[in-house]
Amino acid sequence: MEAATRVIVTQGLSAPTATIAQEAGVSNGSLFTYFETKTDLFNQLYLELKTGMAAAALEGFSVGSDLRKQAFHVWSNWMNWATSNPEKRRALAQLGVSGEITPATRATAQKTMANLAKLMEQMRTHGSLSNASKGFAAAIMNSLAETTMDFMIHDPANAKKHCKIGFEIFWRAIS
Repeated sequence: MEAATRVIVTQGLSAPTATIAQEAGVSNGSLFTYFETKTDLFNQLYLELKTGMAAAALEGFSVGSDLRKQAFHVWSNWMNWATSNPEKRRALAQLGVSGEITPATRATAQKTMANLAKLMEQMRTHGSLSNASKGFAAAIMNSLAETTMDFMIHDPANAKKHCKIGFEIFWRAIS
């Protein structure tokens, strides 16, 4: 999975499986012992990356605190995951827009993110995005997060500042 992540980041989704196998230090045939097809590999990787991202975002999450504190906790954890795992973030972005990821895999990934989805829905329904569709609200939230991540990665000396400002803008947009 790590080799596939690195290859996707450097060569894109069209990279041959032989390149992924070589990066992993295994024969091309060995790769297909674990994954029937390249699509299967990509779907498993997508699920692994989404699950890891969600687990990181929810680490130490406390349901009992107020909505803003919950949102900031998840935001901070998500930003830390992204800045600590830039290759995973980039591979996930490519896989996320790929036609290779099946609806079943996307649905499974959504289930692993159920607690995040509940939090986002609470923010959406109680804030300025209450009249927006879930998809539109999620796209706006994700755009603000992606921009914040980019600045944190490209300006690490000010990463904490970017994280806080990004969250403030995010919070104002949704509250």
